[in-house]
Amino acid sequence: MSLRHALLGLLSERPASGYDLLKSFDTALADVWPATQSQIYTELSKLADAGLISVTAEGPRGRKEYTLTREGLAELQHWLTETKPQRNTRSDVLLRVFFLGVLTPEQARGYLTGLIEMSDRTSEQLRGLDESIDWGGDQLSVYGRIALEYGLRFNAMRREWAEWAAGQIH
Repeated sequence: MSLRHALLGLLSERPASGYDLLKSFDTALADVWPATQSQIYTELSKLADAGLISVTAEGPRGRKEYTLTREGLAELQHWLTETKPQRNTRSDVLLRVFFLGVLTPEQARGYLTGLIEMSDRTSEQLRGLDESIDWGGDQLSVYGRIALEYGLRFNAMRREWAEWAAGQIH
């Protein structure tokens, strides 16, 4: 996934300013695809230059509202249907697990306990996010809830695995 496609996807629901999009990244997409303010505004300029979005309103202090163009929607649909998702092949978490043998058993179990705690914190944050969002019937809400459920289930699985793994260390 790219920032480009995340922005196109958000704009497929409704027009939005850079600030509105940043808030979406800080809440709904925080665990999926984080992005900074400068990354978002740089990419918005590139998307506008490419004709994939257009500025439909300008307000005070340089505020711009962006709308997805037909070309932008076609690009988003192409990305969703014609390109394969890239498999995330790197995991800092699992790379460390491979080398836990250089630690004492207590340290190794401590690392795994840290993963349990991280999973619990992340699950708590996701539940809080779920409660704080005014979910509607729009497509972004429907699929946003599905993505949030993935995060909850992933963290539950990681917690269960870390408990099991800690029990394997003697």
